[in-house]
Amino acid sequence: MQADNIDGGREFDFGKTSSDYAKYRDIYPEIFYRKIADRGLCVSGQRVLDIGTGTGVLPRNMYRFGAEWTGADISAEQIAQAKKLSEAAGMSISYQVRAAEDIDFPEKSFDVVTACQCFWYFDYEKVIPVISKILKDSGVLLLLSMEWLPFEDPIAYSSENLVLKYNPSWTGAGETRRSIQVTDIAYEYFEPAFHEEYDIQVPFTRESWHGRMKTCRGIGAALSEAEIREWEKEHKAMLRNTAAEQFNVLHYAAMTALKKK
Repeated sequence: MQADNIDGGREFDFGKTSSDYAKYRDIYPEIFYRKIADRGLCVSGQRVLDIGTGTGVLPRNMYRFGAEWTGADISAEQIAQAKKLSEAAGMSISYQVRAAEDIDFPEKSFDVVTACQCFWYFDYEKVIPVISKILKDSGVLLLLSMEWLPFEDPIAYSSENLVLKYNPSWTGAGETRRSIQVTDIAYEYFEPAFHEEYDIQVPFTRESWHGRMKTCRGIGAALSEAEIREWEKEHKAMLRNTAAEQFNVLHYAAMTALKKK
């Protein structure tokens, strides 16, 4: 993938890091999923499409709430991991390799369309009308994210600075609490339903935090193997010197729901 407004136009591919992504990116705490279900979304009786599904983190963790899930992602490697993990857990989730801009389902197929940690990657002019078309009347587009807070958490701050050392064009740094930004074109097809932001302490070990950082867009999805090896050595040394074996990293989570007009 490549976009002028992301990482200075530098190419990135999460498929390069799919094995680690499957191992280290399934980190959302229970409250993240419970807040979705408590809003009456992604629950029994609903058909849900998760675009930019990656390794199927959202469908797999919300499967227990009873919705019928479909996941789509541009990366064949990510979808391969999603299928493997879902089948191992005995979950019946349909997956397809497809960019969000190219999703193709009959009109009014879904009650909810979700986009978790990925909405900013899409071509809104193409995606928004398609999502509106495939949602049922009064269907919901649910946008989700969870970000660490580097200016309040020293481990996140140090790790983020090390990403920037190896990839100065990375634009994922410096997050602060905010609602998920919604493009103007969305309001031609949708109206605001609700939004919520809240803090979460996410538990990690040195290994799991290292894996989480390695699979971020600025490292595993963008750097060469040699660059990644050098980053890994430095990041592991930093964690040995500054972090306990187990620790929490302060994040904030955000959810924004838009209802089809």
